[in-house]
Amino acid sequence: MSDPHELQEADLAVCRASLAFHSKTFHAASLLLPPSVRAPATVLYGFCRLADDTVDVEGGRRLSLKQLHRRLDQVFDGRPQPVAADRALAAVVATHGIPRRLLDLLLEGLAWDVDERRYDTLEDLLDYAARVAGSVGAMMSLLMGARDAAALARACDLGVAMQLSNIARDVGEDARMGRLYLPQQWMRDAGLAPDAWLAEPRHSPALASVVQRLVQAADPLYERAAAGINRLPLGCRPGINAARLFYQAVGRRVEAAGFDAISRRAVVPREQKLQLLARAAVSLRPSPKLLHEPPLPACEPLLAAVAAKATADAITARTAAQTAAAIAAAIAADIVAGAVPTPDPRPRTEAVIDLFTRLELEDRRHRRSQDEVWRRSAA
Repeated sequence: MSDPHELQEADLAVCRASLAFHSKTFHAASLLLPPSVRAPATVLYGFCRLADDTVDVEGGRRLSLKQLHRRLDQVFDGRPQPVAADRALAAVVATHGIPRRLLDLLLEGLAWDVDERRYDTLEDLLDYAARVAGSVGAMMSLLMGARDAAALARACDLGVAMQLSNIARDVGEDARMGRLYLPQQWMRDAGLAPDAWLAEPRHSPALASVVQRLVQAADPLYERAAAGINRLPLGCRPGINAARLFYQAVGRRVEAAGFDAISRRAVVPREQKLQLLARAAVSLRPSPKLLHEPPLPACEPLLAAVAAKATADAITARTAAQTAAAIAAAIAADIVAGAVPTPDPRPRTEAVIDLFTRLELEDRRHRRSQDEVWRRSAA
C-alpha cells in the first residue's frame, strides 16, 4: 500500500496532462521550475482545474461546491477519494504545510462564480481575484519555501495581476456566457449600462477605456511581484519570472488590439514566448525596491491563513516536545525509585542526570528551530 504522503508518479502524470491541455502558458512557464517544485505545482494546478471544471461544467453547481468541500475534508484528513487529483493534493498539502484555509478561500471565489456575482468597484473585483488566484500565488510561494510575509504578499500580487489580465482578455468570452467581471462603476463612468451591455455585448471606445483601466491596474502588481522574485530560491526564479512576463504580455496584446476583447482573444505568439523565456532565464535579480510594499487588503486573509498555520504548527511541535519530556521525566523518576531496572552500570542518580542533560540539549535545539518558525510567521 502506498504512503498517502508520497506523491505517486501515476497521479502526477494525470495532473501533468491536465496542465498541458488546459493552460499552455502556465505549462510553458512551469518547465523552467526545478522538478522538486514543478511536480507539486502541477498538482495544485490539477486540483484548481478540477474544481473550476466541477463548478463550471457539471450540473448542480451549488451541490458540486459542497462536494468539493467534502473532498477537501478527506484530503486534509489523509484519506482522499480514489481520484488522481485528490490523492496527489493530499500528498502535497501534507509535505508542504499548505493551510486548508487557502483552498477554502479559493472555493469561496468559485462560489461567487456560481452566484454570478458582479463587482461594483475595483476593490470588489480584487477580493474575487485574491480568492481564485492570489490563493494559488500563496500556495506556490509555500511550495518554493518562501514563507515570510513579504515574499507571500508579492506572490499574492502576482496571482491577482494574472487574474486581472485573464479578465481583460476574456471580456467577450465571459459576456457570451452571461458573466461580467469588469467593475460596474467603471462602466457607468464610461457611459455604459452594465445590464444593457451584457444583453448585447459589443466593442466600443467606451468599453475600450474600461478594459484599458483594468490592464493598467494589473501593471503595478506585476512590478511589485517582480520584487518578490528576490526571495525565491535561485532555481525557482526563471519559472516564476516567465509566468509574470507571459501574463503581463497578455495585457500588452490586448492593448495592441485597441483594448478590443470582444471580437478577438489576445494570444501571445510562440516567438514572443520564446523571447520572454530567454529574458526570464537571465533576469534573476529584479529590483527588491517594492518588496515591502503593504499587501493588498484583499490578500490579507491569505497571509493570515499562512501565519495561523505556522503558529499552530509551532504550538503542536512544542506540545509534542513537552509531552516527550514529561514521559522521559516520569521514566527517570521510576529509575530513581527503582521501579524500572536500568542496565547502566553507573549509580541511578548519575544515569538520571545524564538523561536530563541530553533532554535539555534536545529541548534547546527544538526551541531554536521553533523560535525561527515563530519569527517568520510574525515577520
